[in-house]
Amino acid sequence: MVGVGVHSGLPVTLTLGPAPVDAGLVFVRTGLEGSDREVQATAEQVIATDFATVLGDRDGALVSTAEHVLAALRGMGVDNATIEIDGPEVPIMDGSAAAFVAAIDQAGIVSQSAQRRFIQILKPVSAAIGDSFGELRPYAGGFRAEVEINFANPVIGRQAYTFELSPERFRREIARARTFGLMCDQARLWGAGFARGASFENTVVFDDERLLNTEGLRYADECVRHKVLDVVGDLALAGLPLLGAYRSVRGGHKLNHAVLTALLADRTAWRVVEGEAARRTTRPVVEVGSGIVGGRIAAAYGPDVS
Repeated sequence: MVGVGVHSGLPVTLTLGPAPVDAGLVFVRTGLEGSDREVQATAEQVIATDFATVLGDRDGALVSTAEHVLAALRGMGVDNATIEIDGPEVPIMDGSAAAFVAAIDQAGIVSQSAQRRFIQILKPVSAAIGDSFGELRPYAGGFRAEVEINFANPVIGRQAYTFELSPERFRREIARARTFGLMCDQARLWGAGFARGASFENTVVFDDERLLNTEGLRYADECVRHKVLDVVGDLALAGLPLLGAYRSVRGGHKLNHAVLTALLADRTAWRVVEGEAARRTTRPVVEVGSGIVGGRIAAAYGPDVS
């Protein structure tokens, strides 16, 4: 997949490929001086969450805006995969996970010779940041997300969505929901070095009175559905699929990471269990699609908005 980083504005190529049992989801950063570097997609490797989820190691950041491709992999039930990337940021594509889902579909998914493993939530774990609140709790089904947003912007306002994760529902209800931003934040974010690759082609943009994208919304509640997409991607950093329910109120990447970190730090709150299905990995992916390098107008992002 060839596209542009929404914050860096730099062109980047991403290729999904297979990985062995128990490899998990692994980013392979190419194009660096010396040798390629790998970073495991786990909560321990998160080094920033202000405007996106950023993964790195002791030598610094390696991959930014990881959440959409991770959401696609977790949403489609992929347990093990390599994510090769030749730049500092995952391409934003159209602002959703749809292009990554299409690439996974094109390549296909194969079963592996091991049972799937899950992290089962045993007791509630929560975190609060200002007026944002998140909680993971036990749940008898698979994974359930209960997400609520409430923006002072009257066009967005309050939205809520409840989602039971399955590949079919992820594809139908969540994968096409795009990132969104507020026009009023544009100058500040440009000055801070963010949103340099944002445009109407990859962002839903609002001013104080209306939606600015001429094609309209893909869903009436597209903003909260995109927040669900971010939840699926951010919680993929648990390293294994979660069995539990996640409730988020006014949340974003920072809150998602705080709740996941709190869970993993409390060994009485979870256990690893095996399921009956086989683990799954992707086949090599042919590069498809293209990103927009320099759109009609730079959209704006704020912390925990996009």
